[in-house]
Amino acid sequence: MTFDQLISLPVLKNAQAQLTLPASWGQGRTVFGGLSAALMLQSMLHQLGEQNRRLLSFSCNFVGPLLSEQPFELDTKLLRSGKNATQMQTTITQNDQVCLVALACFGKPRDSVITVPAGDACTLTKVNHEQTLPYIEGVMPDFIQHIDLNLQQGALPFSGADSSHLGGWMKFKTPAESHLSVLHLLALADAWPPTLLQLCTGPTPASSMSWYIEFLNEIELTSSEWFAMEAVTHQAEHGYAIEDAKLFSQDGKLLALSRQTVAVFDS
Repeated sequence: MTFDQLISLPVLKNAQAQLTLPASWGQGRTVFGGLSAALMLQSMLHQLGEQNRRLLSFSCNFVGPLLSEQPFELDTKLLRSGKNATQMQTTITQNDQVCLVALACFGKPRDSVITVPAGDACTLTKVNHEQTLPYIEGVMPDFIQHIDLNLQQGALPFSGADSSHLGGWMKFKTPAESHLSVLHLLALADAWPPTLLQLCTGPTPASSMSWYIEFLNEIELTSSEWFAMEAVTHQAEHGYAIEDAKLFSQDGKLLALSRQTVAVFDS
């Protein structure tokens, strides 16, 4: 199933839903985290309804492994909806164990005299298709078969690089059915490997523990566009790292800011 087919599942319209995800969307023994996050956000959007409130921030904690090809439960709760903002929570459980917990904040546009434009500029050059990474079964996570990653800055995981900076373009191999939305960007933002893995000299397990991403504007782009990602390891010590990323549209507009806490098991 494609990404758009999965986020369009009718069951996601219910506040409580049961799903099973195919192995082709796996990331090791777990489901690709970006897909899990997008499904939670889609559930929230259905419960939000048409209220002219866009996503401001999304926070996700990866509590435990979510296994593919096994049923799991998704539960979305409205925490509060006020005059201007709505706060929601979604939890995914599998075999009576919490796997993921997400919080999201949606805000209504309001008149304001305060305007501070984002001054960040994308430093990537145009997409060079020769730099798009080929999917290699058994070497790359299964979900990469659905995604094109075009590496421009940094190095491949486990290459013993001397820099933890990572940057490149990303898109789904199958274009979006209508247009690219915040759901597509959220999922793709988690598609790149942790920045510090390129510092490792051999295969090293790593996993995201928490993820916080802020969205600057509504996202509605043509279905075949690329997104850009530029990330750095903000700090790493004692087996944990904090990485910051900026996400841009293909025309260079800053769309979102992301921060993850990552655990790495290199000892």
